[in-house]
Amino acid sequence: MTRPEHPVAIVTGGARGIGAAVAARLAREGHAVAVLDLDEQAAADTAAAISAAGGTALAVRCDIADEAAVTAATDQVVAALGPPTVLVNNAGAGPAAGITEMTVEQWDHVLGINLRGHFLVTRAVVGHLVAAGWGRIVTISSISAHGDDGRSHYSSAKAGLIGFTRSLALELGPHGVTVNAIAPGFIVSDMTAASAQRLGRTFEEHQRIAAESIPVGRVGRPEDIAHTASYLVSPEAGFVTGQVIHVAGGPVG
Repeated sequence: MTRPEHPVAIVTGGARGIGAAVAARLAREGHAVAVLDLDEQAAADTAAAISAAGGTALAVRCDIADEAAVTAATDQVVAALGPPTVLVNNAGAGPAAGITEMTVEQWDHVLGINLRGHFLVTRAVVGHLVAAGWGRIVTISSISAHGDDGRSHYSSAKAGLIGFTRSLALELGPHGVTVNAIAPGFIVSDMTAASAQRLGRTFEEHQRIAAESIPVGRVGRPEDIAHTASYLVSPEAGFVTGQVIHVAGGPVG
C-alpha cells in the first residue's frame, strides 16, 4: 500500500527543541501532527505555532512512561486526527549523575522515559501502522549510545533504543512499516544548555568548544535532525530500515 493521502504523525517530546522542529517540518509536508509532551502549555504553544503557519496540529499532554496515559493519548489522537501512520519517538531526559551518586530512582526515571516510554508509545501506535499496510517509525537515539561520561543511565537507554529499532525493523518490515533511528551529536537544546551550566560555562562558550571538535566546524541545530526525520518518514525511504543514522557533523564510533 502507499502512504495515506492525509497522513497523521505523532511526535513525542514535541513541545520544544528537536521534537518541535520535527513536528513543524512534518506539518509543512502535509502531516496532521499530534504533539505529545508532559509540558501541556509548551505543547499547546508548539501546536498553535504550527496551526498559525497553516498546518494541522493537536497538543496532547502525556507522560510516556505511564501505560494508561499513553493509551489515552493515542485514543485522543485517533479520535481527533485519525489513525497515525508516522511515529517519531523523541521524548527524552538525561540529567548528569555519576554512578556512585546515582539513585535507583534516577536510573528508573531516565530509563522510564528514554526506553520504556518509547516501547509503550510504539506498542500503542503500531497496530494502526500495520492495519494501514504502510508506516514509519523514527526513534531519536544519541551518540551517547557509544558511552557518555557521567550519564550511564542515559547512555544505556539510548543504546537500548538501537536494539529496539533493529528488532522492530525485522518484525515490521513484512507489514510495510520501516523503523529507523537517528543518533544526534551536539544539538543546541535545553539538555546541552544544562551541560554548559554544569560545567560552569556560558552556553556560547560551550558551543564554541564543542564546535572545535566537530569536523564540519559547527554544532547542530534541531532542524538538522528534522531534515533527516523528514527523509526517513517519506515514501522515498521505503528501502531504508533498521538503520542508525548519526547526525553529528562527522564520523562517530
